[in-house]
Amino acid sequence: MQASVIEWLDKNSAQYGEQLAIYDEHEQITYRQYHDKAIGLAKKIISCGLGSRQAVVVYLEKGVKALVSFMGIAYSGNFYSPIDTDMPKQRVSKILEALQPKVVITSAELKKGFEEFDFQGQYILYEAVEALAQDSEVENRKSGIVDTDLLYVLFTSGSTGMPKGVSVTHRGVIDCMDWFTDTFSMSQDDKFGNQAPFFFDASVPDIYLSMKLGGALYIIPKILFMQPVRLLEYIKEKQINTLIWVPSALIVVSKLKALAKVDLSSVLKRVIFCGEPMPNKQLNIWRRYLPDIVYANLYGPTETVYASTYYIVDREFEDYETLPIGFPMKNTGILVLDNHDSLVTESEVTGELCIRGTGVAAGYFNNPEKTREAFVQNPLNHAYEEKIYRTGDLVKYNERGELVYLSRKDFQIKHMGYRIELGEIETVVSSLAEITRCCCLYDEGHSQIVLFIDKDIPKGELHEQLKDMLPEYMLPGKVLYMEQVPLNVNGKIDRVQLKKYLSG
Repeated sequence: MQASVIEWLDKNSAQYGEQLAIYDEHEQITYRQYHDKAIGLAKKIISCGLGSRQAVVVYLEKGVKALVSFMGIAYSGNFYSPIDTDMPKQRVSKILEALQPKVVITSAELKKGFEEFDFQGQYILYEAVEALAQDSEVENRKSGIVDTDLLYVLFTSGSTGMPKGVSVTHRGVIDCMDWFTDTFSMSQDDKFGNQAPFFFDASVPDIYLSMKLGGALYIIPKILFMQPVRLLEYIKEKQINTLIWVPSALIVVSKLKALAKVDLSSVLKRVIFCGEPMPNKQLNIWRRYLPDIVYANLYGPTETVYASTYYIVDREFEDYETLPIGFPMKNTGILVLDNHDSLVTESEVTGELCIRGTGVAAGYFNNPEKTREAFVQNPLNHAYEEKIYRTGDLVKYNERGELVYLSRKDFQIKHMGYRIELGEIETVVSSLAEITRCCCLYDEGHSQIVLFIDKDIPKGELHEQLKDMLPEYMLPGKVLYMEQVPLNVNGKIDRVQLKKYLSG
């Protein structure tokens, strides 16, 4: 029985020791180097006097060093929490307040910046740690890990801007990666192209699928995502065959017509996306140029490792249609509950998506109040304790029995006597030929729907295009053109920033 993710690194260090494990723009390492440096780091952590099941912060640039640090922390029997080096000081302070870490792994160069924060613990400088093939103290720590121990804590802010530390176990990640490899027939020959930052859950499949399989992980330079032709050339050069990206990264490629300039048909095998709705208009461009690869739409919050449902795209969709989020992943339970916590089973009835299973996080770190709000007793089970995660997302079943995401619960509004899902408006607007990104918010002060778009289209002209697709009461009362719809650090539309444009 597998108790921890580091068993994958042990196995692949022995089996594929000289093969490439991780490649970034500055360095690359083999599986043996990955393993031995992680053991050396674990030894150093233990020598700091740190016990087991404690938080260790990683303050390093995205790359090989950060991933080795994650595994070193896991080998020491502790859990990691990455802090982005560009993160605002106030947010870092709040994260440190929640974690109360005693050890930080960083570099000599970055240590100076971290010293600005109120941290009283010990520093481990990555470059000063020596690699070790084995160590008895580390082996003892490793043997004490159980699968319900935490592997990492990632901080998500949600709509409030206050960071919440999502606490994820070894078992949750093991289950999720087992599902991935079985569902998509992945093997040691697969090469993964990482897009997401390591403090975002979208990076979790890249990190752990490659390590589980003994495959190669390429950490794609951030600048290439602003140069889509060069980005695709990089993918072709490195023979990367699997992309697990957020939709916004895929949209940049299709919007700027890069697929017409670089042929990836002999390279790519699968494109998987999660984190926000993928507009069919943009997906259809990918499918037109690369019709023979696997496309999959995954859904899941950080609180359930990475994903909980999936839909492997198996039919054609019009640009204005919504892509389903499909069906539950294996070993994941999905409950759609109405306002009375009764189970929704019939099609076209809206309910809140709730999730149960080993993939559900252990709660929010050092935040019992927020944990009690979101991780609750299953209201359908009165016989024994069973925690479910209430996502706050509204969904429905379509006529095929597939789940369809509608919007956030707090994006549902009452307008002109009608209950409206703002996400439905966004889906239709994003299908228009001129528009790449859009967002709808509700201005309570003026009782109107406000639409933000990245194309300067007069409201009257926009309404003319939308009137055959939306009822009149769903048409935006105000349209604001933005040359660039703002994105947050995770690549999603920054609704908190957009709220500043509302009149109150």
